[in-house]
Amino acid sequence: MATRRVDPERRQHIILAALELIAEEGVAGTTHRKVAARADVPLGSMTYHFESMDELLREAFTLFADRVASRFEERLAAATDREQATAAVVEIIHSDVIRSETEFVLPLELYALAARVPYFRSITQRWMARSRAALELHFSPDIAIELDALIEGITIHRAFDRDPAPRRLTVEAVGRIVGLADVGDSEYRSAL
Repeated sequence: MATRRVDPERRQHIILAALELIAEEGVAGTTHRKVAARADVPLGSMTYHFESMDELLREAFTLFADRVASRFEERLAAATDREQATAAVVEIIHSDVIRSETEFVLPLELYALAARVPYFRSITQRWMARSRAALELHFSPDIAIELDALIEGITIHRAFDRDPAPRRLTVEAVGRIVGLADVGDSEYRSAL
């Protein structure tokens, strides 16, 4: 019989395995047994590290939301002026939000849970608050709300549309919201 190695990062491996499974099979298809097999840990490790599947799901979705929010914050923090921030929003939509099929499916699974379970709603609310705070480094609170909604909406449409709208339309939509639609050869226009 093969012996499993002692892994001080076992809890983290379990969380990452859970995220992979959620992306592949959805929350409904993710079980303790499947997560343990994916993480290559004994089934008993699941109950040692997590009191319930809900606790594991909370940890997994919190980790995911924190990672995505951190990338969002980093991109906007790097912008030194409003035009760069506007171009950063376009990049967030076209390069950052959906880096893979996994990163597209996980928010949808989280939103479905958040619609029914208050704790998961709090994860999405913290994520939105971080996104808006990052946007407010460059834009008013009202514009930050509009941009946050636009980012979500365009991302979902780009993922499902057979013929996603071109980048040019994203640039124009963001420009209309932030009031830079008529900027000539600025860095913002170079986001095309």
